[in-house]
Amino acid sequence: MQFIINQILRFGIIELFSAFFILINAFTFFLYVIDKRRAIKNKWRISERTLIFFTIALGGIGALLGMCLARHKTKSGKFRFAVAIGLLIALIPVIHIAHGLTLGRTIRYVELEFRSENWPAELDGYRIAFMTDMHIISDEDMRAVAAELNQRSLDLLLLGGDFSMQNAHYQGTIREIAQIDATDGIFGVEGNHDNYIRLFSAKEQYGITPLDNSGTHIKDGFYLAGVQDLWNRNPNIAEAIADAYTGDFVLLLTHNPDVAMLQSTDGIDLILAGHTHSGQITFFGFPMYLLRGSITEYGTRFAYGFSYSADGAPVFTSSGIGVYYVIPRIFARPEVVIFTMYSK
Repeated sequence: MQFIINQILRFGIIELFSAFFILINAFTFFLYVIDKRRAIKNKWRISERTLIFFTIALGGIGALLGMCLARHKTKSGKFRFAVAIGLLIALIPVIHIAHGLTLGRTIRYVELEFRSENWPAELDGYRIAFMTDMHIISDEDMRAVAAELNQRSLDLLLLGGDFSMQNAHYQGTIREIAQIDATDGIFGVEGNHDNYIRLFSAKEQYGITPLDNSGTHIKDGFYLAGVQDLWNRNPNIAEAIADAYTGDFVLLLTHNPDVAMLQSTDGIDLILAGHTHSGQITFFGFPMYLLRGSITEYGTRFAYGFSYSADGAPVFTSSGIGVYYVIPRIFARPEVVIFTMYSK
């Protein structure tokens, strides 16, 4: 079984499904052609149930071609209806495949404004970029991201964890990230796929500051904190924000957003998280995979965008920028999020 899984991952899920989709439509087309020829020669026929089954089982395109080119079943209302349903069903994977091969592989840059009563007015316009779930993003793609972000006047860059530790791939990713200019530096936490000792060592080598249940004052009135990963170690929000002053704007960085439901977030003004990949492979954007409970215990609460912690702190969950090995992104686009901060 593991061999089969490895081969599927090696070939590519989109590519494998595309091949299957083409084959089933070709097979359905030939069923119609063969049945037409047998009808002409008064030979044994393919049952209507079989034709209709393959028509609605992703073979609608092949069925339509078979009906038109072989002039078969064109006058049957039952088959015209079946082909209409089959085309509708076939259109769904076509749209998803097309998205996975195009927009699903194109990194977007999301510009958001965030306003808070605690944000220092003298820091209005401060720009914070957030990247998470880098995984196997190529050095070339990360280099292009760095070039783009260097044109966007960043004050701070935050990393949400999850690099690819295999074959030291993370080192190239970190090297390219370190080329991004951020006035007040680059800070990051670990993810569940990270070996934090190796990751933190590489970050420090390139001038990136790890946050390990710790925090620091970035500016007067602005405190940044980060916690350990929920699955691998012991995140402690209270410890991370212990040095913040009363009245500070406190931004908490965590890989897994679930920690915001399990510990007090009192005194925190904004939480940034990743981990869920917006569901990775979704149905027109609906993250069905998250309903399994294997990635998050809170369903679609932290699928994407703004939500709230158990005690009301705003949580922004990004879809992340990379892919997990060769599992495609479908209606869950990779992204970098840039917050421009303002006081209310």
